[in-house]
Formats: sequence, C-alpha cells, structure tokens
Amino acid sequence: MNKIKRTRADAAFDAVNIALLAILTLILFYPLYFVLIASVSDPYAIAQGSVKLFPVRPTLEAYQNIMKDARIWLGYRNTIVYTVLGTLLSLALTIPSAYVLSKKDLPGRAILMTFCLITMYFGGGLIPTYLIVKKVGLLNRAYTLIVLGSVSVYNIIVTRSFFQSTLPDSLFESARIDGASEMRMFFSIALPLSGSIIAVMALYYGVGRWNEFFNALIYVSNVDYQPLQLVLRSLLLQSQQAVMDAALTDDPEMLADAARLAYMAEAMKYAIIFIAAAPLLIAYPFVQKHFVRGVMIGALKG
Repeated sequence: MNKIKRTRADAAFDAVNIALLAILTLILFYPLYFVLIASVSDPYAIAQGSVKLFPVRPTLEAYQNIMKDARIWLGYRNTIVYTVLGTLLSLALTIPSAYVLSKKDLPGRAILMTFCLITMYFGGGLIPTYLIVKKVGLLNRAYTLIVLGSVSVYNIIVTRSFFQSTLPDSLFESARIDGASEMRMFFSIALPLSGSIIAVMALYYGVGRWNEFFNALIYVSNVDYQPLQLVLRSLLLQSQQAVMDAALTDDPEMLADAARLAYMAEAMKYAIIFIAAAPLLIAYPFVQKHFVRGVMIGALKG
C-alpha cells in the first residue's frame, strides 16, 4: 500500500493544532493545579502572590486546621449517603420514565412531554416551594436531600433520545411477538443495552448531588444532616469571623494573630476547594468512556 506523502503544509498544520491544543489544555488544567499547589503552600506566600508554578515553602497546615474539626467527617458521611442513595433514586425514576416516553404509540405522549417541558421553564418560586416542602414534612429530615431534586426533565429528554436513536423498534416488535411484556422488554432488552447512558446519568446526578448546596442551605438547618458543602462553608465563615473579631482589639499580639488567621483563611479556601472536588476528580476517569459515548449517542436526535 502506498504511503501518503506529507507536505510541509501538512506538518505546519499539525504543529499549529498541537500548539493550540497544548495551550487550551494548560488553560483548562492550570486553575485546578494552582488550587492544589496553593493549598499546600505557605499562607504568606499565597497572600504575596508568590505561588505560580510550584508550591512555596510547602506545608499541610491548612489541611490540618480543616481536618481536626469532626464536622468534616460528618459532612463527608452525609454527602456520600446523599450522593449514593440520591443517584440511585434519580436513576430509578429517570430511566423508566425516559423509556416509556420513547414509545411512539404511548397514549397522550405529546401531552406528557409538553407538561414536562413546562416545568423546565416555569416554577412556583422559592417561597411556595419552601411552604410545600414544609407541608409534606421534608424540612430537616435525614432523607430531605435524597428526595428533593430527584428528577431532571433535561436528563429524561436526553435518555429518551438515547432510547429512540439506539434501540430499534424492530427489536421490541420481535420480543412482543414472542410474548414478552413491556416490563420484560425493559429489564431484559432496554437496560442491558443502555450501559453508556446509565453511566452518563449516574455521573450527571452524582455530580449534582455531591455539589448540592442551595437545597441544603434552605431546607436543612440541623447540623447532623448538613452535607460537606455546608460544613466547609461554615468552617470558612468561622475562620473569617475570627479574623474580624481579633482585628477589633488594640493588643499587638492579637493583631499579629489576626493577620496570621487572615493569611491562613486564604490558604484554607484552596484546601476546601480541593477537599470538595477530589472524590469527583478520582471517579471521573472511570466513567469517561461511557460518558463520551452516551452523550454523543443521546444527542443524535431529539
């Protein structure tokens, strides 16, 4: 087989592409890298802007100040429980709903889809939602953050598009001729062939559950049920309040302590960001293959 001859223009084109991709990669990954090196750098170096490419006078003091608080471990436990159980609940509601809505012969299918689309753009507002949540007894419960936000209409639409574009109708027609019920076709045909979209939905819901902040702030005031995000927020506010209290005194020693606390609060910001993001960064490479495949297939037609 003849080898294709490459010209100087081809080589120049490849070089420009590689350079642009390298620059783009640097732009995307440097903020995360900076958070990591800043979290292990000396607080004074961070405040002075000396941290650029490598840690300056490395120290784990910021992590030590955060980890010595028992609330961190309680928040981690709560967030893991909310993420795992909440994601399973969301998948249990999203996948069957999308499968049913993918059936073209479903009675009232257009009405159901219109109703779902309306909820994407119109809501009752925060106060009516809060009153409803309070009325049904979901305030300050262990399962509050598991139940709230269980279904995303957007995710249902993406999953429905996956079923429509990937699983041919002839496959289900053959199974129906053989006497299979809708439940049997769903569990024996649809689910085994939907691993990629299930992985995508698990990632979507898992990231959302892990980063859950607003619902927890509004509906959960009991510290025993607060997720990691609220615990980290309270630790940061606590350190900043300590700085403000110490700065109100005329004692030179307390002023020095206030300055030290202010610098440490700056380092703790980066440590908190890394602590909150680390589990997802570790998990993402394991689902990346399914994520890319599922998004591309599910986006082929709506």
